[in-house]
Amino acid sequence: MNKLKVLITKEEIERKVAELADELRRDYQDKHPLVIGTLKGSFVFMSDLIRKLDIPVEIDFVRLSSYGAGKETSGRVKQVHGVKASIKGRIKGRHVLVIEDIVDSGLTTRFLLDRLGRRKPASLKLCTMFDKPSRRVVEIPIDYVGFTIPDAFVVGYGLDLDEKFRYLPDLCVLEDQE
Repeated sequence: MNKLKVLITKEEIERKVAELADELRRDYQDKHPLVIGTLKGSFVFMSDLIRKLDIPVEIDFVRLSSYGAGKETSGRVKQVHGVKASIKGRIKGRHVLVIEDIVDSGLTTRFLLDRLGRRKPASLKLCTMFDKPSRRVVEIPIDYVGFTIPDAFVVGYGLDLDEKFRYLPDLCVLEDQE
């Protein structure tokens, strides 16, 4: 049985999204960035962020997986759904912003950044709502961070366990109960 403990409230998340949007708006003004979200977890954060940006952006999504049905990464990253073919050819010379829900081990993010970097964008930056550096296996340069969080399994605000808990408006620690 699992117990949920709120780590970051909905209100704190809303304030942080607004702060990140302000920073991104300044950095990407007049650049019409290509914003690529990682599915499924980033969709809540990305939609909140895009609405607050108030600048023209082009969006796409990728779906990568390194988790099975549990709490631990398999260590192997696979691409389930890639950047749309019509966009792949337009990455060269573009300002690309990757939106992540959480950077944990860094394996999935490194995989994506390497693939996108080979397409020669003008810039390639990473924005994550949650950063868990204590779990990092590979170094990841994060340009925009919402919250740095402790080494705990978290759900809510788009993050899940076996497709459960994504709907929670807060970020919660999933604690095992005996």
